[in-house]
Amino acid sequence: MAGKKQFDVGTALDAAMVQFWRAGYADTSLDDLSRATGLNRSSIYSSFGDKDSLYLRCLDRYAARYGNRYDQALSCASEEPLQAVGAFFEVTLRRIADPDVPDGCLIAQTAMAAPALSPTITARAIEALDFQRARLRTALSAAQLTEGDADDFAVHMTAVNQSLALMSRTGASHKQLRTVIDISMSALSHALHAGR
Repeated sequence: MAGKKQFDVGTALDAAMVQFWRAGYADTSLDDLSRATGLNRSSIYSSFGDKDSLYLRCLDRYAARYGNRYDQALSCASEEPLQAVGAFFEVTLRRIADPDVPDGCLIAQTAMAAPALSPTITARAIEALDFQRARLRTALSAAQLTEGDADDFAVHMTAVNQSLALMSRTGASHKQLRTVIDISMSALSHALHAGR
């Protein structure tokens, strides 16, 4: 339409997502979002709704982007469970090492800020964490772990993955992150071999 500014929705969502990820929900103003996306306030409102609505879209975008990568990593779990879980953690390490995105994890950051967020945003973050645990549980069940062990390791691996994000945000070295993963992988290896 003549006179109407055109923009790429995906690019704007990515810019908003990185802004929220870097500063957090509470410390991101509409002016910050306007600077990050290149859109004025009215364009943000008309395209994405209020701040909560935009944040929810950013959470969904983040969860889908990294969720697809986690799914791909875990796809060989029935044949190569240790390799699959190792690949799962590699997705996180690559995200942490990516200079184009902030340290940490938008989902973990949201979960930690839950008391100050709307119930809808909190529920979405919990849903994303539950989905990650379910994804791991499915992969570990396919690896012939008992139902109880698959549940326990899914809870553990989800917690480890979120801890990696938190540690990266506070300046932990790659070696420290790798040590956390290696200890978890050793425990998983032991459980897999004990089940044979």
